[in-house]
Amino acid sequence: MSGQSVTIPDDQAFASFKAECLCEEGWNMTYNKGVVTVWAQSLEEGKSIHKIKCRMLCKDVSAETMYDVLHDIEYRKKWDTNVIETFDIGKLTVNADVGYYSWKCPKPLRNRDVITLRSWLPIGKDYIIMNYSIKHAKYPPKKDMVRAVSIQTGYMIQSQGPNNCTLTYMAQVDPRGSLPKWVVNKSSHFLAPCAMKKICKACVKYPEWKQRHNPAFKPWLYPEQTTLPSIPLSELSIQRAESLENIDESSLAESCVRNGAGGFL
Repeated sequence: MSGQSVTIPDDQAFASFKAECLCEEGWNMTYNKGVVTVWAQSLEEGKSIHKIKCRMLCKDVSAETMYDVLHDIEYRKKWDTNVIETFDIGKLTVNADVGYYSWKCPKPLRNRDVITLRSWLPIGKDYIIMNYSIKHAKYPPKKDMVRAVSIQTGYMIQSQGPNNCTLTYMAQVDPRGSLPKWVVNKSSHFLAPCAMKKICKACVKYPEWKQRHNPAFKPWLYPEQTTLPSIPLSELSIQRAESLENIDESSLAESCVRNGAGGFL
């Protein structure tokens, strides 16, 4: 997603994302316990930009259910305790849209938000959902938030039979700020595994919840159901990190932090 103009990912982009999700070469394993494994890459010394990959085997959760949960914005408001606000802005194609997401950061760090172009593609019994940051004139950065940048973030869901699946989450994000090293370490050692387990637990409860909340409404599967307005690509532009405010939070000690939280785009 490094081009100068906003583009909707094609089949090659999805294939490239899948290949990187599966590749372990060049990644450092930072966590491996039970059914969860986390890898990380340090991209630039002294920078807060980092790349993380987390994989989890989810038992008693089908790939189809996981796909629904990661799409269902109303259900996310129920299970994602880190979310401050999330909503869809508009559609681009039958498998691409634009959305807003803001999340709580551990105090006294400032909370973050993003505007992303999200696209998705079922591949056989597997699924990919990925996003990257864009700018929309109607949704400028907020004074009480730090606008983060998703360089590329996404999920790959692999079916492991009718009742199990493997979820891989991969993210390259610039949180816009000189974050303390412990924050980056904590994200890969603690926050990512906890968030993956939270998603899996949410999936177990989803079928029952969905039966009581508009069970037939799944516009990610049936695009004719969407009520979102169409957005022309000409209204969007790439969100460059260097054009945003850079917050220096590097001096904040871990002992000062409470209510640890972290968002999953």
